[in-house]
Amino acid sequence: MFDILLKQFVMAEQGLEKPVAKAAEKVAEVASLSEFSNLGYLVASVLFIMGIKGLTHPRTAVRGNLLGAAGMLIAVLVTLVGGQVSWPVAIAGIAVGTAAGTWFANTVQMTQMPQLVALFNGFGGIASVLVAGAEVLRSAPTSGNIAVAGLAAGLAGLIGSVTFTGSLVAAGKLQELSQFKKPFSLPGHQIINAVLIAVTLILCLNMMDGSAWEYFLLTTIALVLGVFLVTPIGGADMPVVIALLNSYSGLAASAAGFVINNNVLIVAGALVGASGIILTNIMCKAMNRSLLNVLFAKFEPSADGPSDDEVYAGKIKSTSPEEVAMLLDGVQRVVVVPGYGLAVAQAQHIVREMATLLESEGVTVEYAIHPVAGRMPGHMNVLLAEADVPYDQLKEMDEINPTFSQCDAAIVIGANDVVNPVANTDPSSPIAGMPILNVGDARTVIVVKRSLSPGFAGIPNPLFAADNCLMLFGDAKQVLMELVAALKDR
Repeated sequence: MFDILLKQFVMAEQGLEKPVAKAAEKVAEVASLSEFSNLGYLVASVLFIMGIKGLTHPRTAVRGNLLGAAGMLIAVLVTLVGGQVSWPVAIAGIAVGTAAGTWFANTVQMTQMPQLVALFNGFGGIASVLVAGAEVLRSAPTSGNIAVAGLAAGLAGLIGSVTFTGSLVAAGKLQELSQFKKPFSLPGHQIINAVLIAVTLILCLNMMDGSAWEYFLLTTIALVLGVFLVTPIGGADMPVVIALLNSYSGLAASAAGFVINNNVLIVAGALVGASGIILTNIMCKAMNRSLLNVLFAKFEPSADGPSDDEVYAGKIKSTSPEEVAMLLDGVQRVVVVPGYGLAVAQAQHIVREMATLLESEGVTVEYAIHPVAGRMPGHMNVLLAEADVPYDQLKEMDEINPTFSQCDAAIVIGANDVVNPVANTDPSSPIAGMPILNVGDARTVIVVKRSLSPGFAGIPNPLFAADNCLMLFGDAKQVLMELVAALKDR
């Protein structure tokens, strides 16, 4: 009897060897893949950090962009190799994304970059919403703590949805579509926003149970909230809004990373979120305004402020391209101040041609860059870089302001409030305290502008009526072409 039992035990042991061995091999394989993925994600994260560092200066921006792209490529490849991914679906997605990216790169003009950035922010937001939503539908969050994963899914849905619709509205404003061009608000608009925010936060907390219907209700309300948050904001505040939406897209991605337990998504999202917040803070300081003021207040001229007639009547001195050409004869230093009007007219190339002509005569030409000039942070830098303007000629506001008194001529092209001296002289002005370019200190100021229409603050600019200011009215590109022709003929 004992021999029979021993024989059965040996046979059972031998029968278990193969399954146990296979299980051990499977565990080792998973562990190996996990180590490989974490190592790849670490390399990608380092490249992301180096890429952001490179983007801090125009000279290293291209390299930084390439490093960031390389990091993303590594992250995608590691995810495909180490994850449970349907290769046909992944390849189809990569093909569609590559085709779209190639099309954007070859067709979108440099002046339309702000709109494109806004759309990219929106795409990032909706991607996070879809990823988190897919996990909620599966009812099997990969995070060990279901409550944490559910809360992260709620945050991804909330922030991503607000980012998506808010970015679409911002892109419409930047594109100057008639539906979004002017700020729009309903009676009690801020109360409505407060109610929507409260409801979405409550739903987000309830997501700790991982309820699918609550997630879709949350994202639906958040989509409406994104529209309501951005529609009242004027186009001039878009640099701040774009930076903030960029941060939102990163935070949404980071939250989605917690939902699916993906380290590189958490790190990359955190990097984007943090850098976006820093940039938003820089933009707010440049405008001397708080973020709450940008999001929930309006710039309106004071009822007690001077009217256009009081500021301009009998004081405006108009000039012509021929007169400006003669005025620039014999000057030693010229500072060009680009504004959004330059971008609208797409006059960056003719500005570069004008500068080249002046430089051939021994004139020093520089460009004064205000932090919030244009429609997004760095917009003027990008436009001038497209026209091959040397980086060392681009001067930040703090660097060039003390030197305007040694400037023979300051040529302001399409800028308004960023050169309005009222910011320094009238405490009741809507732009009181906002740092400006002190172009009025130059010996002569030439303002290229279509008309005397006000900027986003809705107030007149006394600079235009100053004794040393000449107004060159017309489309920036057209009048500068005439100025270049006059410079060649003199």
